[in-house]
Amino acid sequence: MTFTEASMDALRQSGDELADAVVATLFERGEVGKFNTLMRYVSTAGAPLPDGLPDVAREYLHTTGVPPSWVDWGEMEKARLFFLDNNVHISTALSFASMPACYVVPHVARLLSATHGLDYPSKRMAETGQFTVHLMRPDAFEAGGRFLPAAQKVRLLHASIRHHLQREDRWDTAALGTPICQEDMIGGQMFFSLLVLDSLHRLGIHMSVEGAEAYFYAWRVVGAILGVDQDAVPKTMEEAREFLDLYMIRHMGPSEEGAHLTRQLIDLYEEVVPGTFFDPVVSALIRYLIGDTCADWLRVPRTTWDSVVKLVPGLLGVLETIEDRSPLGAWALDRLGHLTTVFELSSLTRGRVMHYAIPEELKKDFGVAGGVPRTQRWAPPAPTVAPR
Repeated sequence: MTFTEASMDALRQSGDELADAVVATLFERGEVGKFNTLMRYVSTAGAPLPDGLPDVAREYLHTTGVPPSWVDWGEMEKARLFFLDNNVHISTALSFASMPACYVVPHVARLLSATHGLDYPSKRMAETGQFTVHLMRPDAFEAGGRFLPAAQKVRLLHASIRHHLQREDRWDTAALGTPICQEDMIGGQMFFSLLVLDSLHRLGIHMSVEGAEAYFYAWRVVGAILGVDQDAVPKTMEEAREFLDLYMIRHMGPSEEGAHLTRQLIDLYEEVVPGTFFDPVVSALIRYLIGDTCADWLRVPRTTWDSVVKLVPGLLGVLETIEDRSPLGAWALDRLGHLTTVFELSSLTRGRVMHYAIPEELKKDFGVAGGVPRTQRWAPPAPTVAPR
């Protein structure tokens, strides 16, 4: 598959027909509040749907309540083991590379600013972390799992944002395309898959080809469940590199919303890090993972830790050597990684379960101005688009 400006332009005009139709009907019939109330405590797959649920929502939940028929469950298990083996590193990449990458795309930053979540960054980050943890549980797609219901609600959340912005004429569709369009959904999938792998590589994490490809595959499955057009999505990491390079060249740049969201992200994690001595590490990690140009666009402060952070790959290499040579060391590091992830998520959620709901309005002031054998080591696909 080859991606061109013309093919990307076509993706900018496409949304998610199924979810968009469901949301439009709920708003037309005044049933959004009823849907949110009844679905608040429906959080596990296979749970009975509540009486009184709007028919259009019930049909949607039945239709989207199973994973795609083409899923390779062997690959999904490899992805789960890869996540368990690298959970701290993946969490670091998601927080300090994937999220800032979203912010460096101005129209995406504006979309994020359209919801009340802008004022509650811990909720936004907790939802992202919780979503990933749900995905990587062994029961993610089974009865009792939490991933599928969360994905169904996120898909409707995206459709509701499209609905509000277009209905209220607060989005320049001619200039910016459909809000949360197919191009942006695929771009987000690349941020959470290939960009995470790029970041792990930059941190010096040893990844097997099997593990990296399985992790990328798992996010292909996620994209399908969230309404990504499977005829348009990259199928290989080489195609993913081509898409991501072209997407970023087309759209990345500075914006007030991006800088504001980044400042919130930095403040949030400086609160999570105990004490104040290590606070600058947050900014230094972001700058190290996304590069100076993007960091400057997002106004990430330069700190005395910028040089120190460059030593991280060497330190992680020592820890991986301990893990490889000592079963006890491997157990201790895996346990530490699990506890660190749990601590981070519990700090962000304040011990609460994050709920996804259809917003009945947007912000008024919004405007558009492991476990896999360590065989051949994975290396990122080469860049495909020369910077302009």
